[in-house]
Amino acid sequence: MSNYTLIEIQDENTTTDGQLDFDKASSQSSEENPHYCTYQDVLEDLNMTRSNDKYTMTRPTLNHKKSTPVFLQMAIYAILDVREVDQTFISYVWIDMKWNNPHISWNKSKFCDISEIIVPTDSLWKPDLMIEEMVEKDKAPPSPFLKLNSNGKVEYRNDLVVVSTCRMHIYKFPFDVQSCNVSFKSVVHSNKELEIFFNKNNTALTKWSRRVMQTQYEWLFMNQSVTNKTVNHFGFNQTVIVYTIKMKRRSALYVANFLIPVLFFLCLDLASLLMSNSGEKIGFKVSVLLAVTVMQLLLNEILPVSSNSIPLIVIYCIGIFALMKLSLLETIFVTYLMEKDSASQDGDADSDPRINEENEIKKCSDYMSIFDEMAHQTTSNNEEVSRSQLTELFLAVEKVSDELGAIKKKVNLLGSDHEKKPGYWTRVANRITKGFQVFYVTAVTVFLCTLFSLWIPESD
Repeated sequence: MSNYTLIEIQDENTTTDGQLDFDKASSQSSEENPHYCTYQDVLEDLNMTRSNDKYTMTRPTLNHKKSTPVFLQMAIYAILDVREVDQTFISYVWIDMKWNNPHISWNKSKFCDISEIIVPTDSLWKPDLMIEEMVEKDKAPPSPFLKLNSNGKVEYRNDLVVVSTCRMHIYKFPFDVQSCNVSFKSVVHSNKELEIFFNKNNTALTKWSRRVMQTQYEWLFMNQSVTNKTVNHFGFNQTVIVYTIKMKRRSALYVANFLIPVLFFLCLDLASLLMSNSGEKIGFKVSVLLAVTVMQLLLNEILPVSSNSIPLIVIYCIGIFALMKLSLLETIFVTYLMEKDSASQDGDADSDPRINEENEIKKCSDYMSIFDEMAHQTTSNNEEVSRSQLTELFLAVEKVSDELGAIKKKVNLLGSDHEKKPGYWTRVANRITKGFQVFYVTAVTVFLCTLFSLWIPESD
């Protein structure tokens, strides 16, 4: 059987300064033991040492017809998240509540000027205030203590992770400004039982929240305000304290990752106006149109489907998509007209005057060959033909040659005029293209100027 021995080794050289200070303070507190100078004495005087204390569960008042005043104050410590799709606002808040309990006051001069003590939260009654907009249970641990003052005032400070509903107004996304409410009210007490007061200085509340703010996610905290209202939900009047947090979205990332790329695609479509109408131009426009469609799919994952009005960014994408589609349809129609003109020219090739002239030239060439052959035969077989007859024959051939040259010049002139002059449908297509270019540039300019004029005031 093994024996275990506990050996304690104390080395004065290894003792820290903090340990020495602690030992010194402990020895002094043990030596001083005056009468009524402990917190326990205060609790015993207040009869709060028993678990079934009579002041624990009841509303602290000397007359049940009198209301219990409660002071409430809230500060935003962090903006954790804003979910547009779920319409929820997640924040980390500090809550400070104060109320008066006339049953727990004491004379601090009897207890060595002890003016305040700390007790567990379950030791006394505390206001049953809840947040109306909260949709999830608070994940942060509640504060375990209350602070009691000698004059009967009780102070309770708590930190909450609030997941609350918030009606998002995304009409001007991503240049939108959101206002989310955090409303406090009692669960069961009416105005006659619980009267809630608050700090009405909104400027002071805003400065306090800005001073303690640690993180703001993608938002910029603007201000905090508070108001009160009276409601009657369960047959009795209740006071509701509404804290409104106003914040503005940081839009730089959305502009760089979404708005500018879509605008670049529109610029590419405008540049395609300089291209000649062909199948390559149609393919280019279709590719740019598909790229804008992909950007619209990404937008659907950001915006909530429960929005009452169509956001301006959706109008921005749909407008650019519609303009680019109209440009594509114009290119297809103009290409169709030009191909129709080419087909009509090929079908009318048989009735072209150049063909008739070419036939006449061919006939004249045949006549020339016949005349040359006849002249050669006449010269070789009939040597007795007179010089005058040969001269007449050559003069006739020369005349035919002159006429043939004139016909060739006429044919060449007609051919050059026919090549330079475009067909009817080609001329119509060119006029449509020029008119559409002016209309397209004007429509894009007016659309973008109107749209951004609605965005810019909110972003300033």
